[in-house]
Amino acid sequence: MTDPDFSTFPVKARGQLYQDFSVGEVFEHHWGRTLTEADGVLFCTQTLRFTPLYFNAHYAQQHGHPGAVIDPLLVLCTVVGLSVEDLSEAGGPFLGIDKVRFQRPVYPADTLSARSVVLAMRPSESHPATGVVTWSTEARNQRGEVVVTYERSNLVAKREAH
Repeated sequence: MTDPDFSTFPVKARGQLYQDFSVGEVFEHHWGRTLTEADGVLFCTQTLRFTPLYFNAHYAQQHGHPGAVIDPLLVLCTVVGLSVEDLSEAGGPFLGIDKVRFQRPVYPADTLSARSVVLAMRPSESHPATGVVTWSTEARNQRGEVVVTYERSNLVAKREAH
């Protein structure tokens, strides 16, 4: 079998440019993600997050949980990932996350979905070909309970002037 000729594959631009956003615009991120026990254990192992609450079911039960809790940092990373396709897939530097609030624990088998709202937009003073977009994101579990909220900002390319 020969290697495929990748030059024959169509290239589709992904993501949105600065002018595609508007303050108040809502994005219901269409992918959900079920977090598993394996996700939790692997994340703790790879990041050296050896907090018993995240991988020891007996310990977690002694502290009022039904079993091991999914590490909140994995929850945050997962939710940011759910929003990338709609918000930042076109690229541009990530400028930070603010006002993170973990509202309730996430457990193995919980499925998260996310929703974002454009909070603010402004042209970049130092990079005229870009603008700064800030979104507020919240994630809910399968029961509709909010599990995490945060704000994040990215530098987003502007559409070229023609």
